[in-house]
Amino acid sequence: MRVSLAVVLLFFIAASAGPTVEAQTVEEVRTRVDHHLREAEQIIRHFDDVVRADCPRFASRDEWRQYFDGEVDQATSLVAHVEQAWIEAKRVGDDDVRRAAKAPRRRIDEVRGALDKLQSCAADNGARFSPLAVWARIEREVPRRQEAIALPR
Repeated sequence: MRVSLAVVLLFFIAASAGPTVEAQTVEEVRTRVDHHLREAEQIIRHFDDVVRADCPRFASRDEWRQYFDGEVDQATSLVAHVEQAWIEAKRVGDDDVRRAAKAPRRRIDEVRGALDKLQSCAADNGARFSPLAVWARIEREVPRRQEAIALPR
C-alpha cells in the first residue's frame, strides 16, 4: 500500500513539475486569432481578384510555372492561417472567438474555384496541372507554413 501511495505521489509531483502551458486571456487569444483572420481575408480577396480577372499570359512555361507556384503558395498560406486561427481559438472556451475562427474555413472552398480558373489559364499558357495534386501539395506544406506564421508566445 505504501509503495502504491508513493508511486502516485511521485507521479503527481512529476506532472506538476513538467512544462506548463502559459495561460492566456480571451483578449490575448482573440488578438492572435484576429491576426490570422486578417491575413486569411487578404488572401481570400486576392483569389477573388484572380477569379474575376482575365487569365494572365506568359511568354514561357517557366514564367507560367513561377506565377502558378506563387498562387499555390498563397493558397498554402491561406489554409495555414485559417488552421492556425482555429488552433489559437481552441486555447480558450469563448464561443465568439471560436465562431470567428471557424468562419473563414468555409471560404477555403473558394480557392477551389480559383484553381478551376487557374486550370483554364494553364491551358491558355500551354501548361496543365492536377488539382488533386495541388491540394496534396498544399496539405503537405501547411504544417511547415503554420510554423512560419505562428505568432511568438
